[in-house]
Amino acid sequence: MKKKVLFICSHNAARSQMAEGYLRARYGDRYEAFSAGTEPAPVHPMAVAVMQEIGVDISGQQSKPLGEFTGVEMDLAVTVCDSARAACPFFPWAKENVHAGFPDPIGKGRSEEQRLAVFRDIRDRIVSWIDRNLGGYGISDE
Repeated sequence: MKKKVLFICSHNAARSQMAEGYLRARYGDRYEAFSAGTEPAPVHPMAVAVMQEIGVDISGQQSKPLGEFTGVEMDLAVTVCDSARAACPFFPWAKENVHAGFPDPIGKGRSEEQRLAVFRDIRDRIVSWIDRNLGGYGISDE
């Protein structure tokens, strides 16, 4: 039976979307991936672009409010930004809650190429975290 993982971020526009898409694409045989935001905003086009670079299509994903998952049991809830962790320090319907903070790639005052570089860096950090923490061993069974 697949483990359910919910990635939580403030806006559900970049980090949590990238994590959801990567987990589904790379480890979808073992996990059901979801994402939500405490204050959802549209999926950022640069998140879509940098995921496409590694062969993961998140263009069909949509931002969802965290409340959409009220009462939905999860095996793991992962907050991927500090403000989401502050707003939602734990997801009560998850067997396990962890925090994996990544900087917000949506910056202002940078050139497009610099912003893409930041999105790529955050994507690579998320991919590495997922591979290291969920790829090899999976969530421990209780």
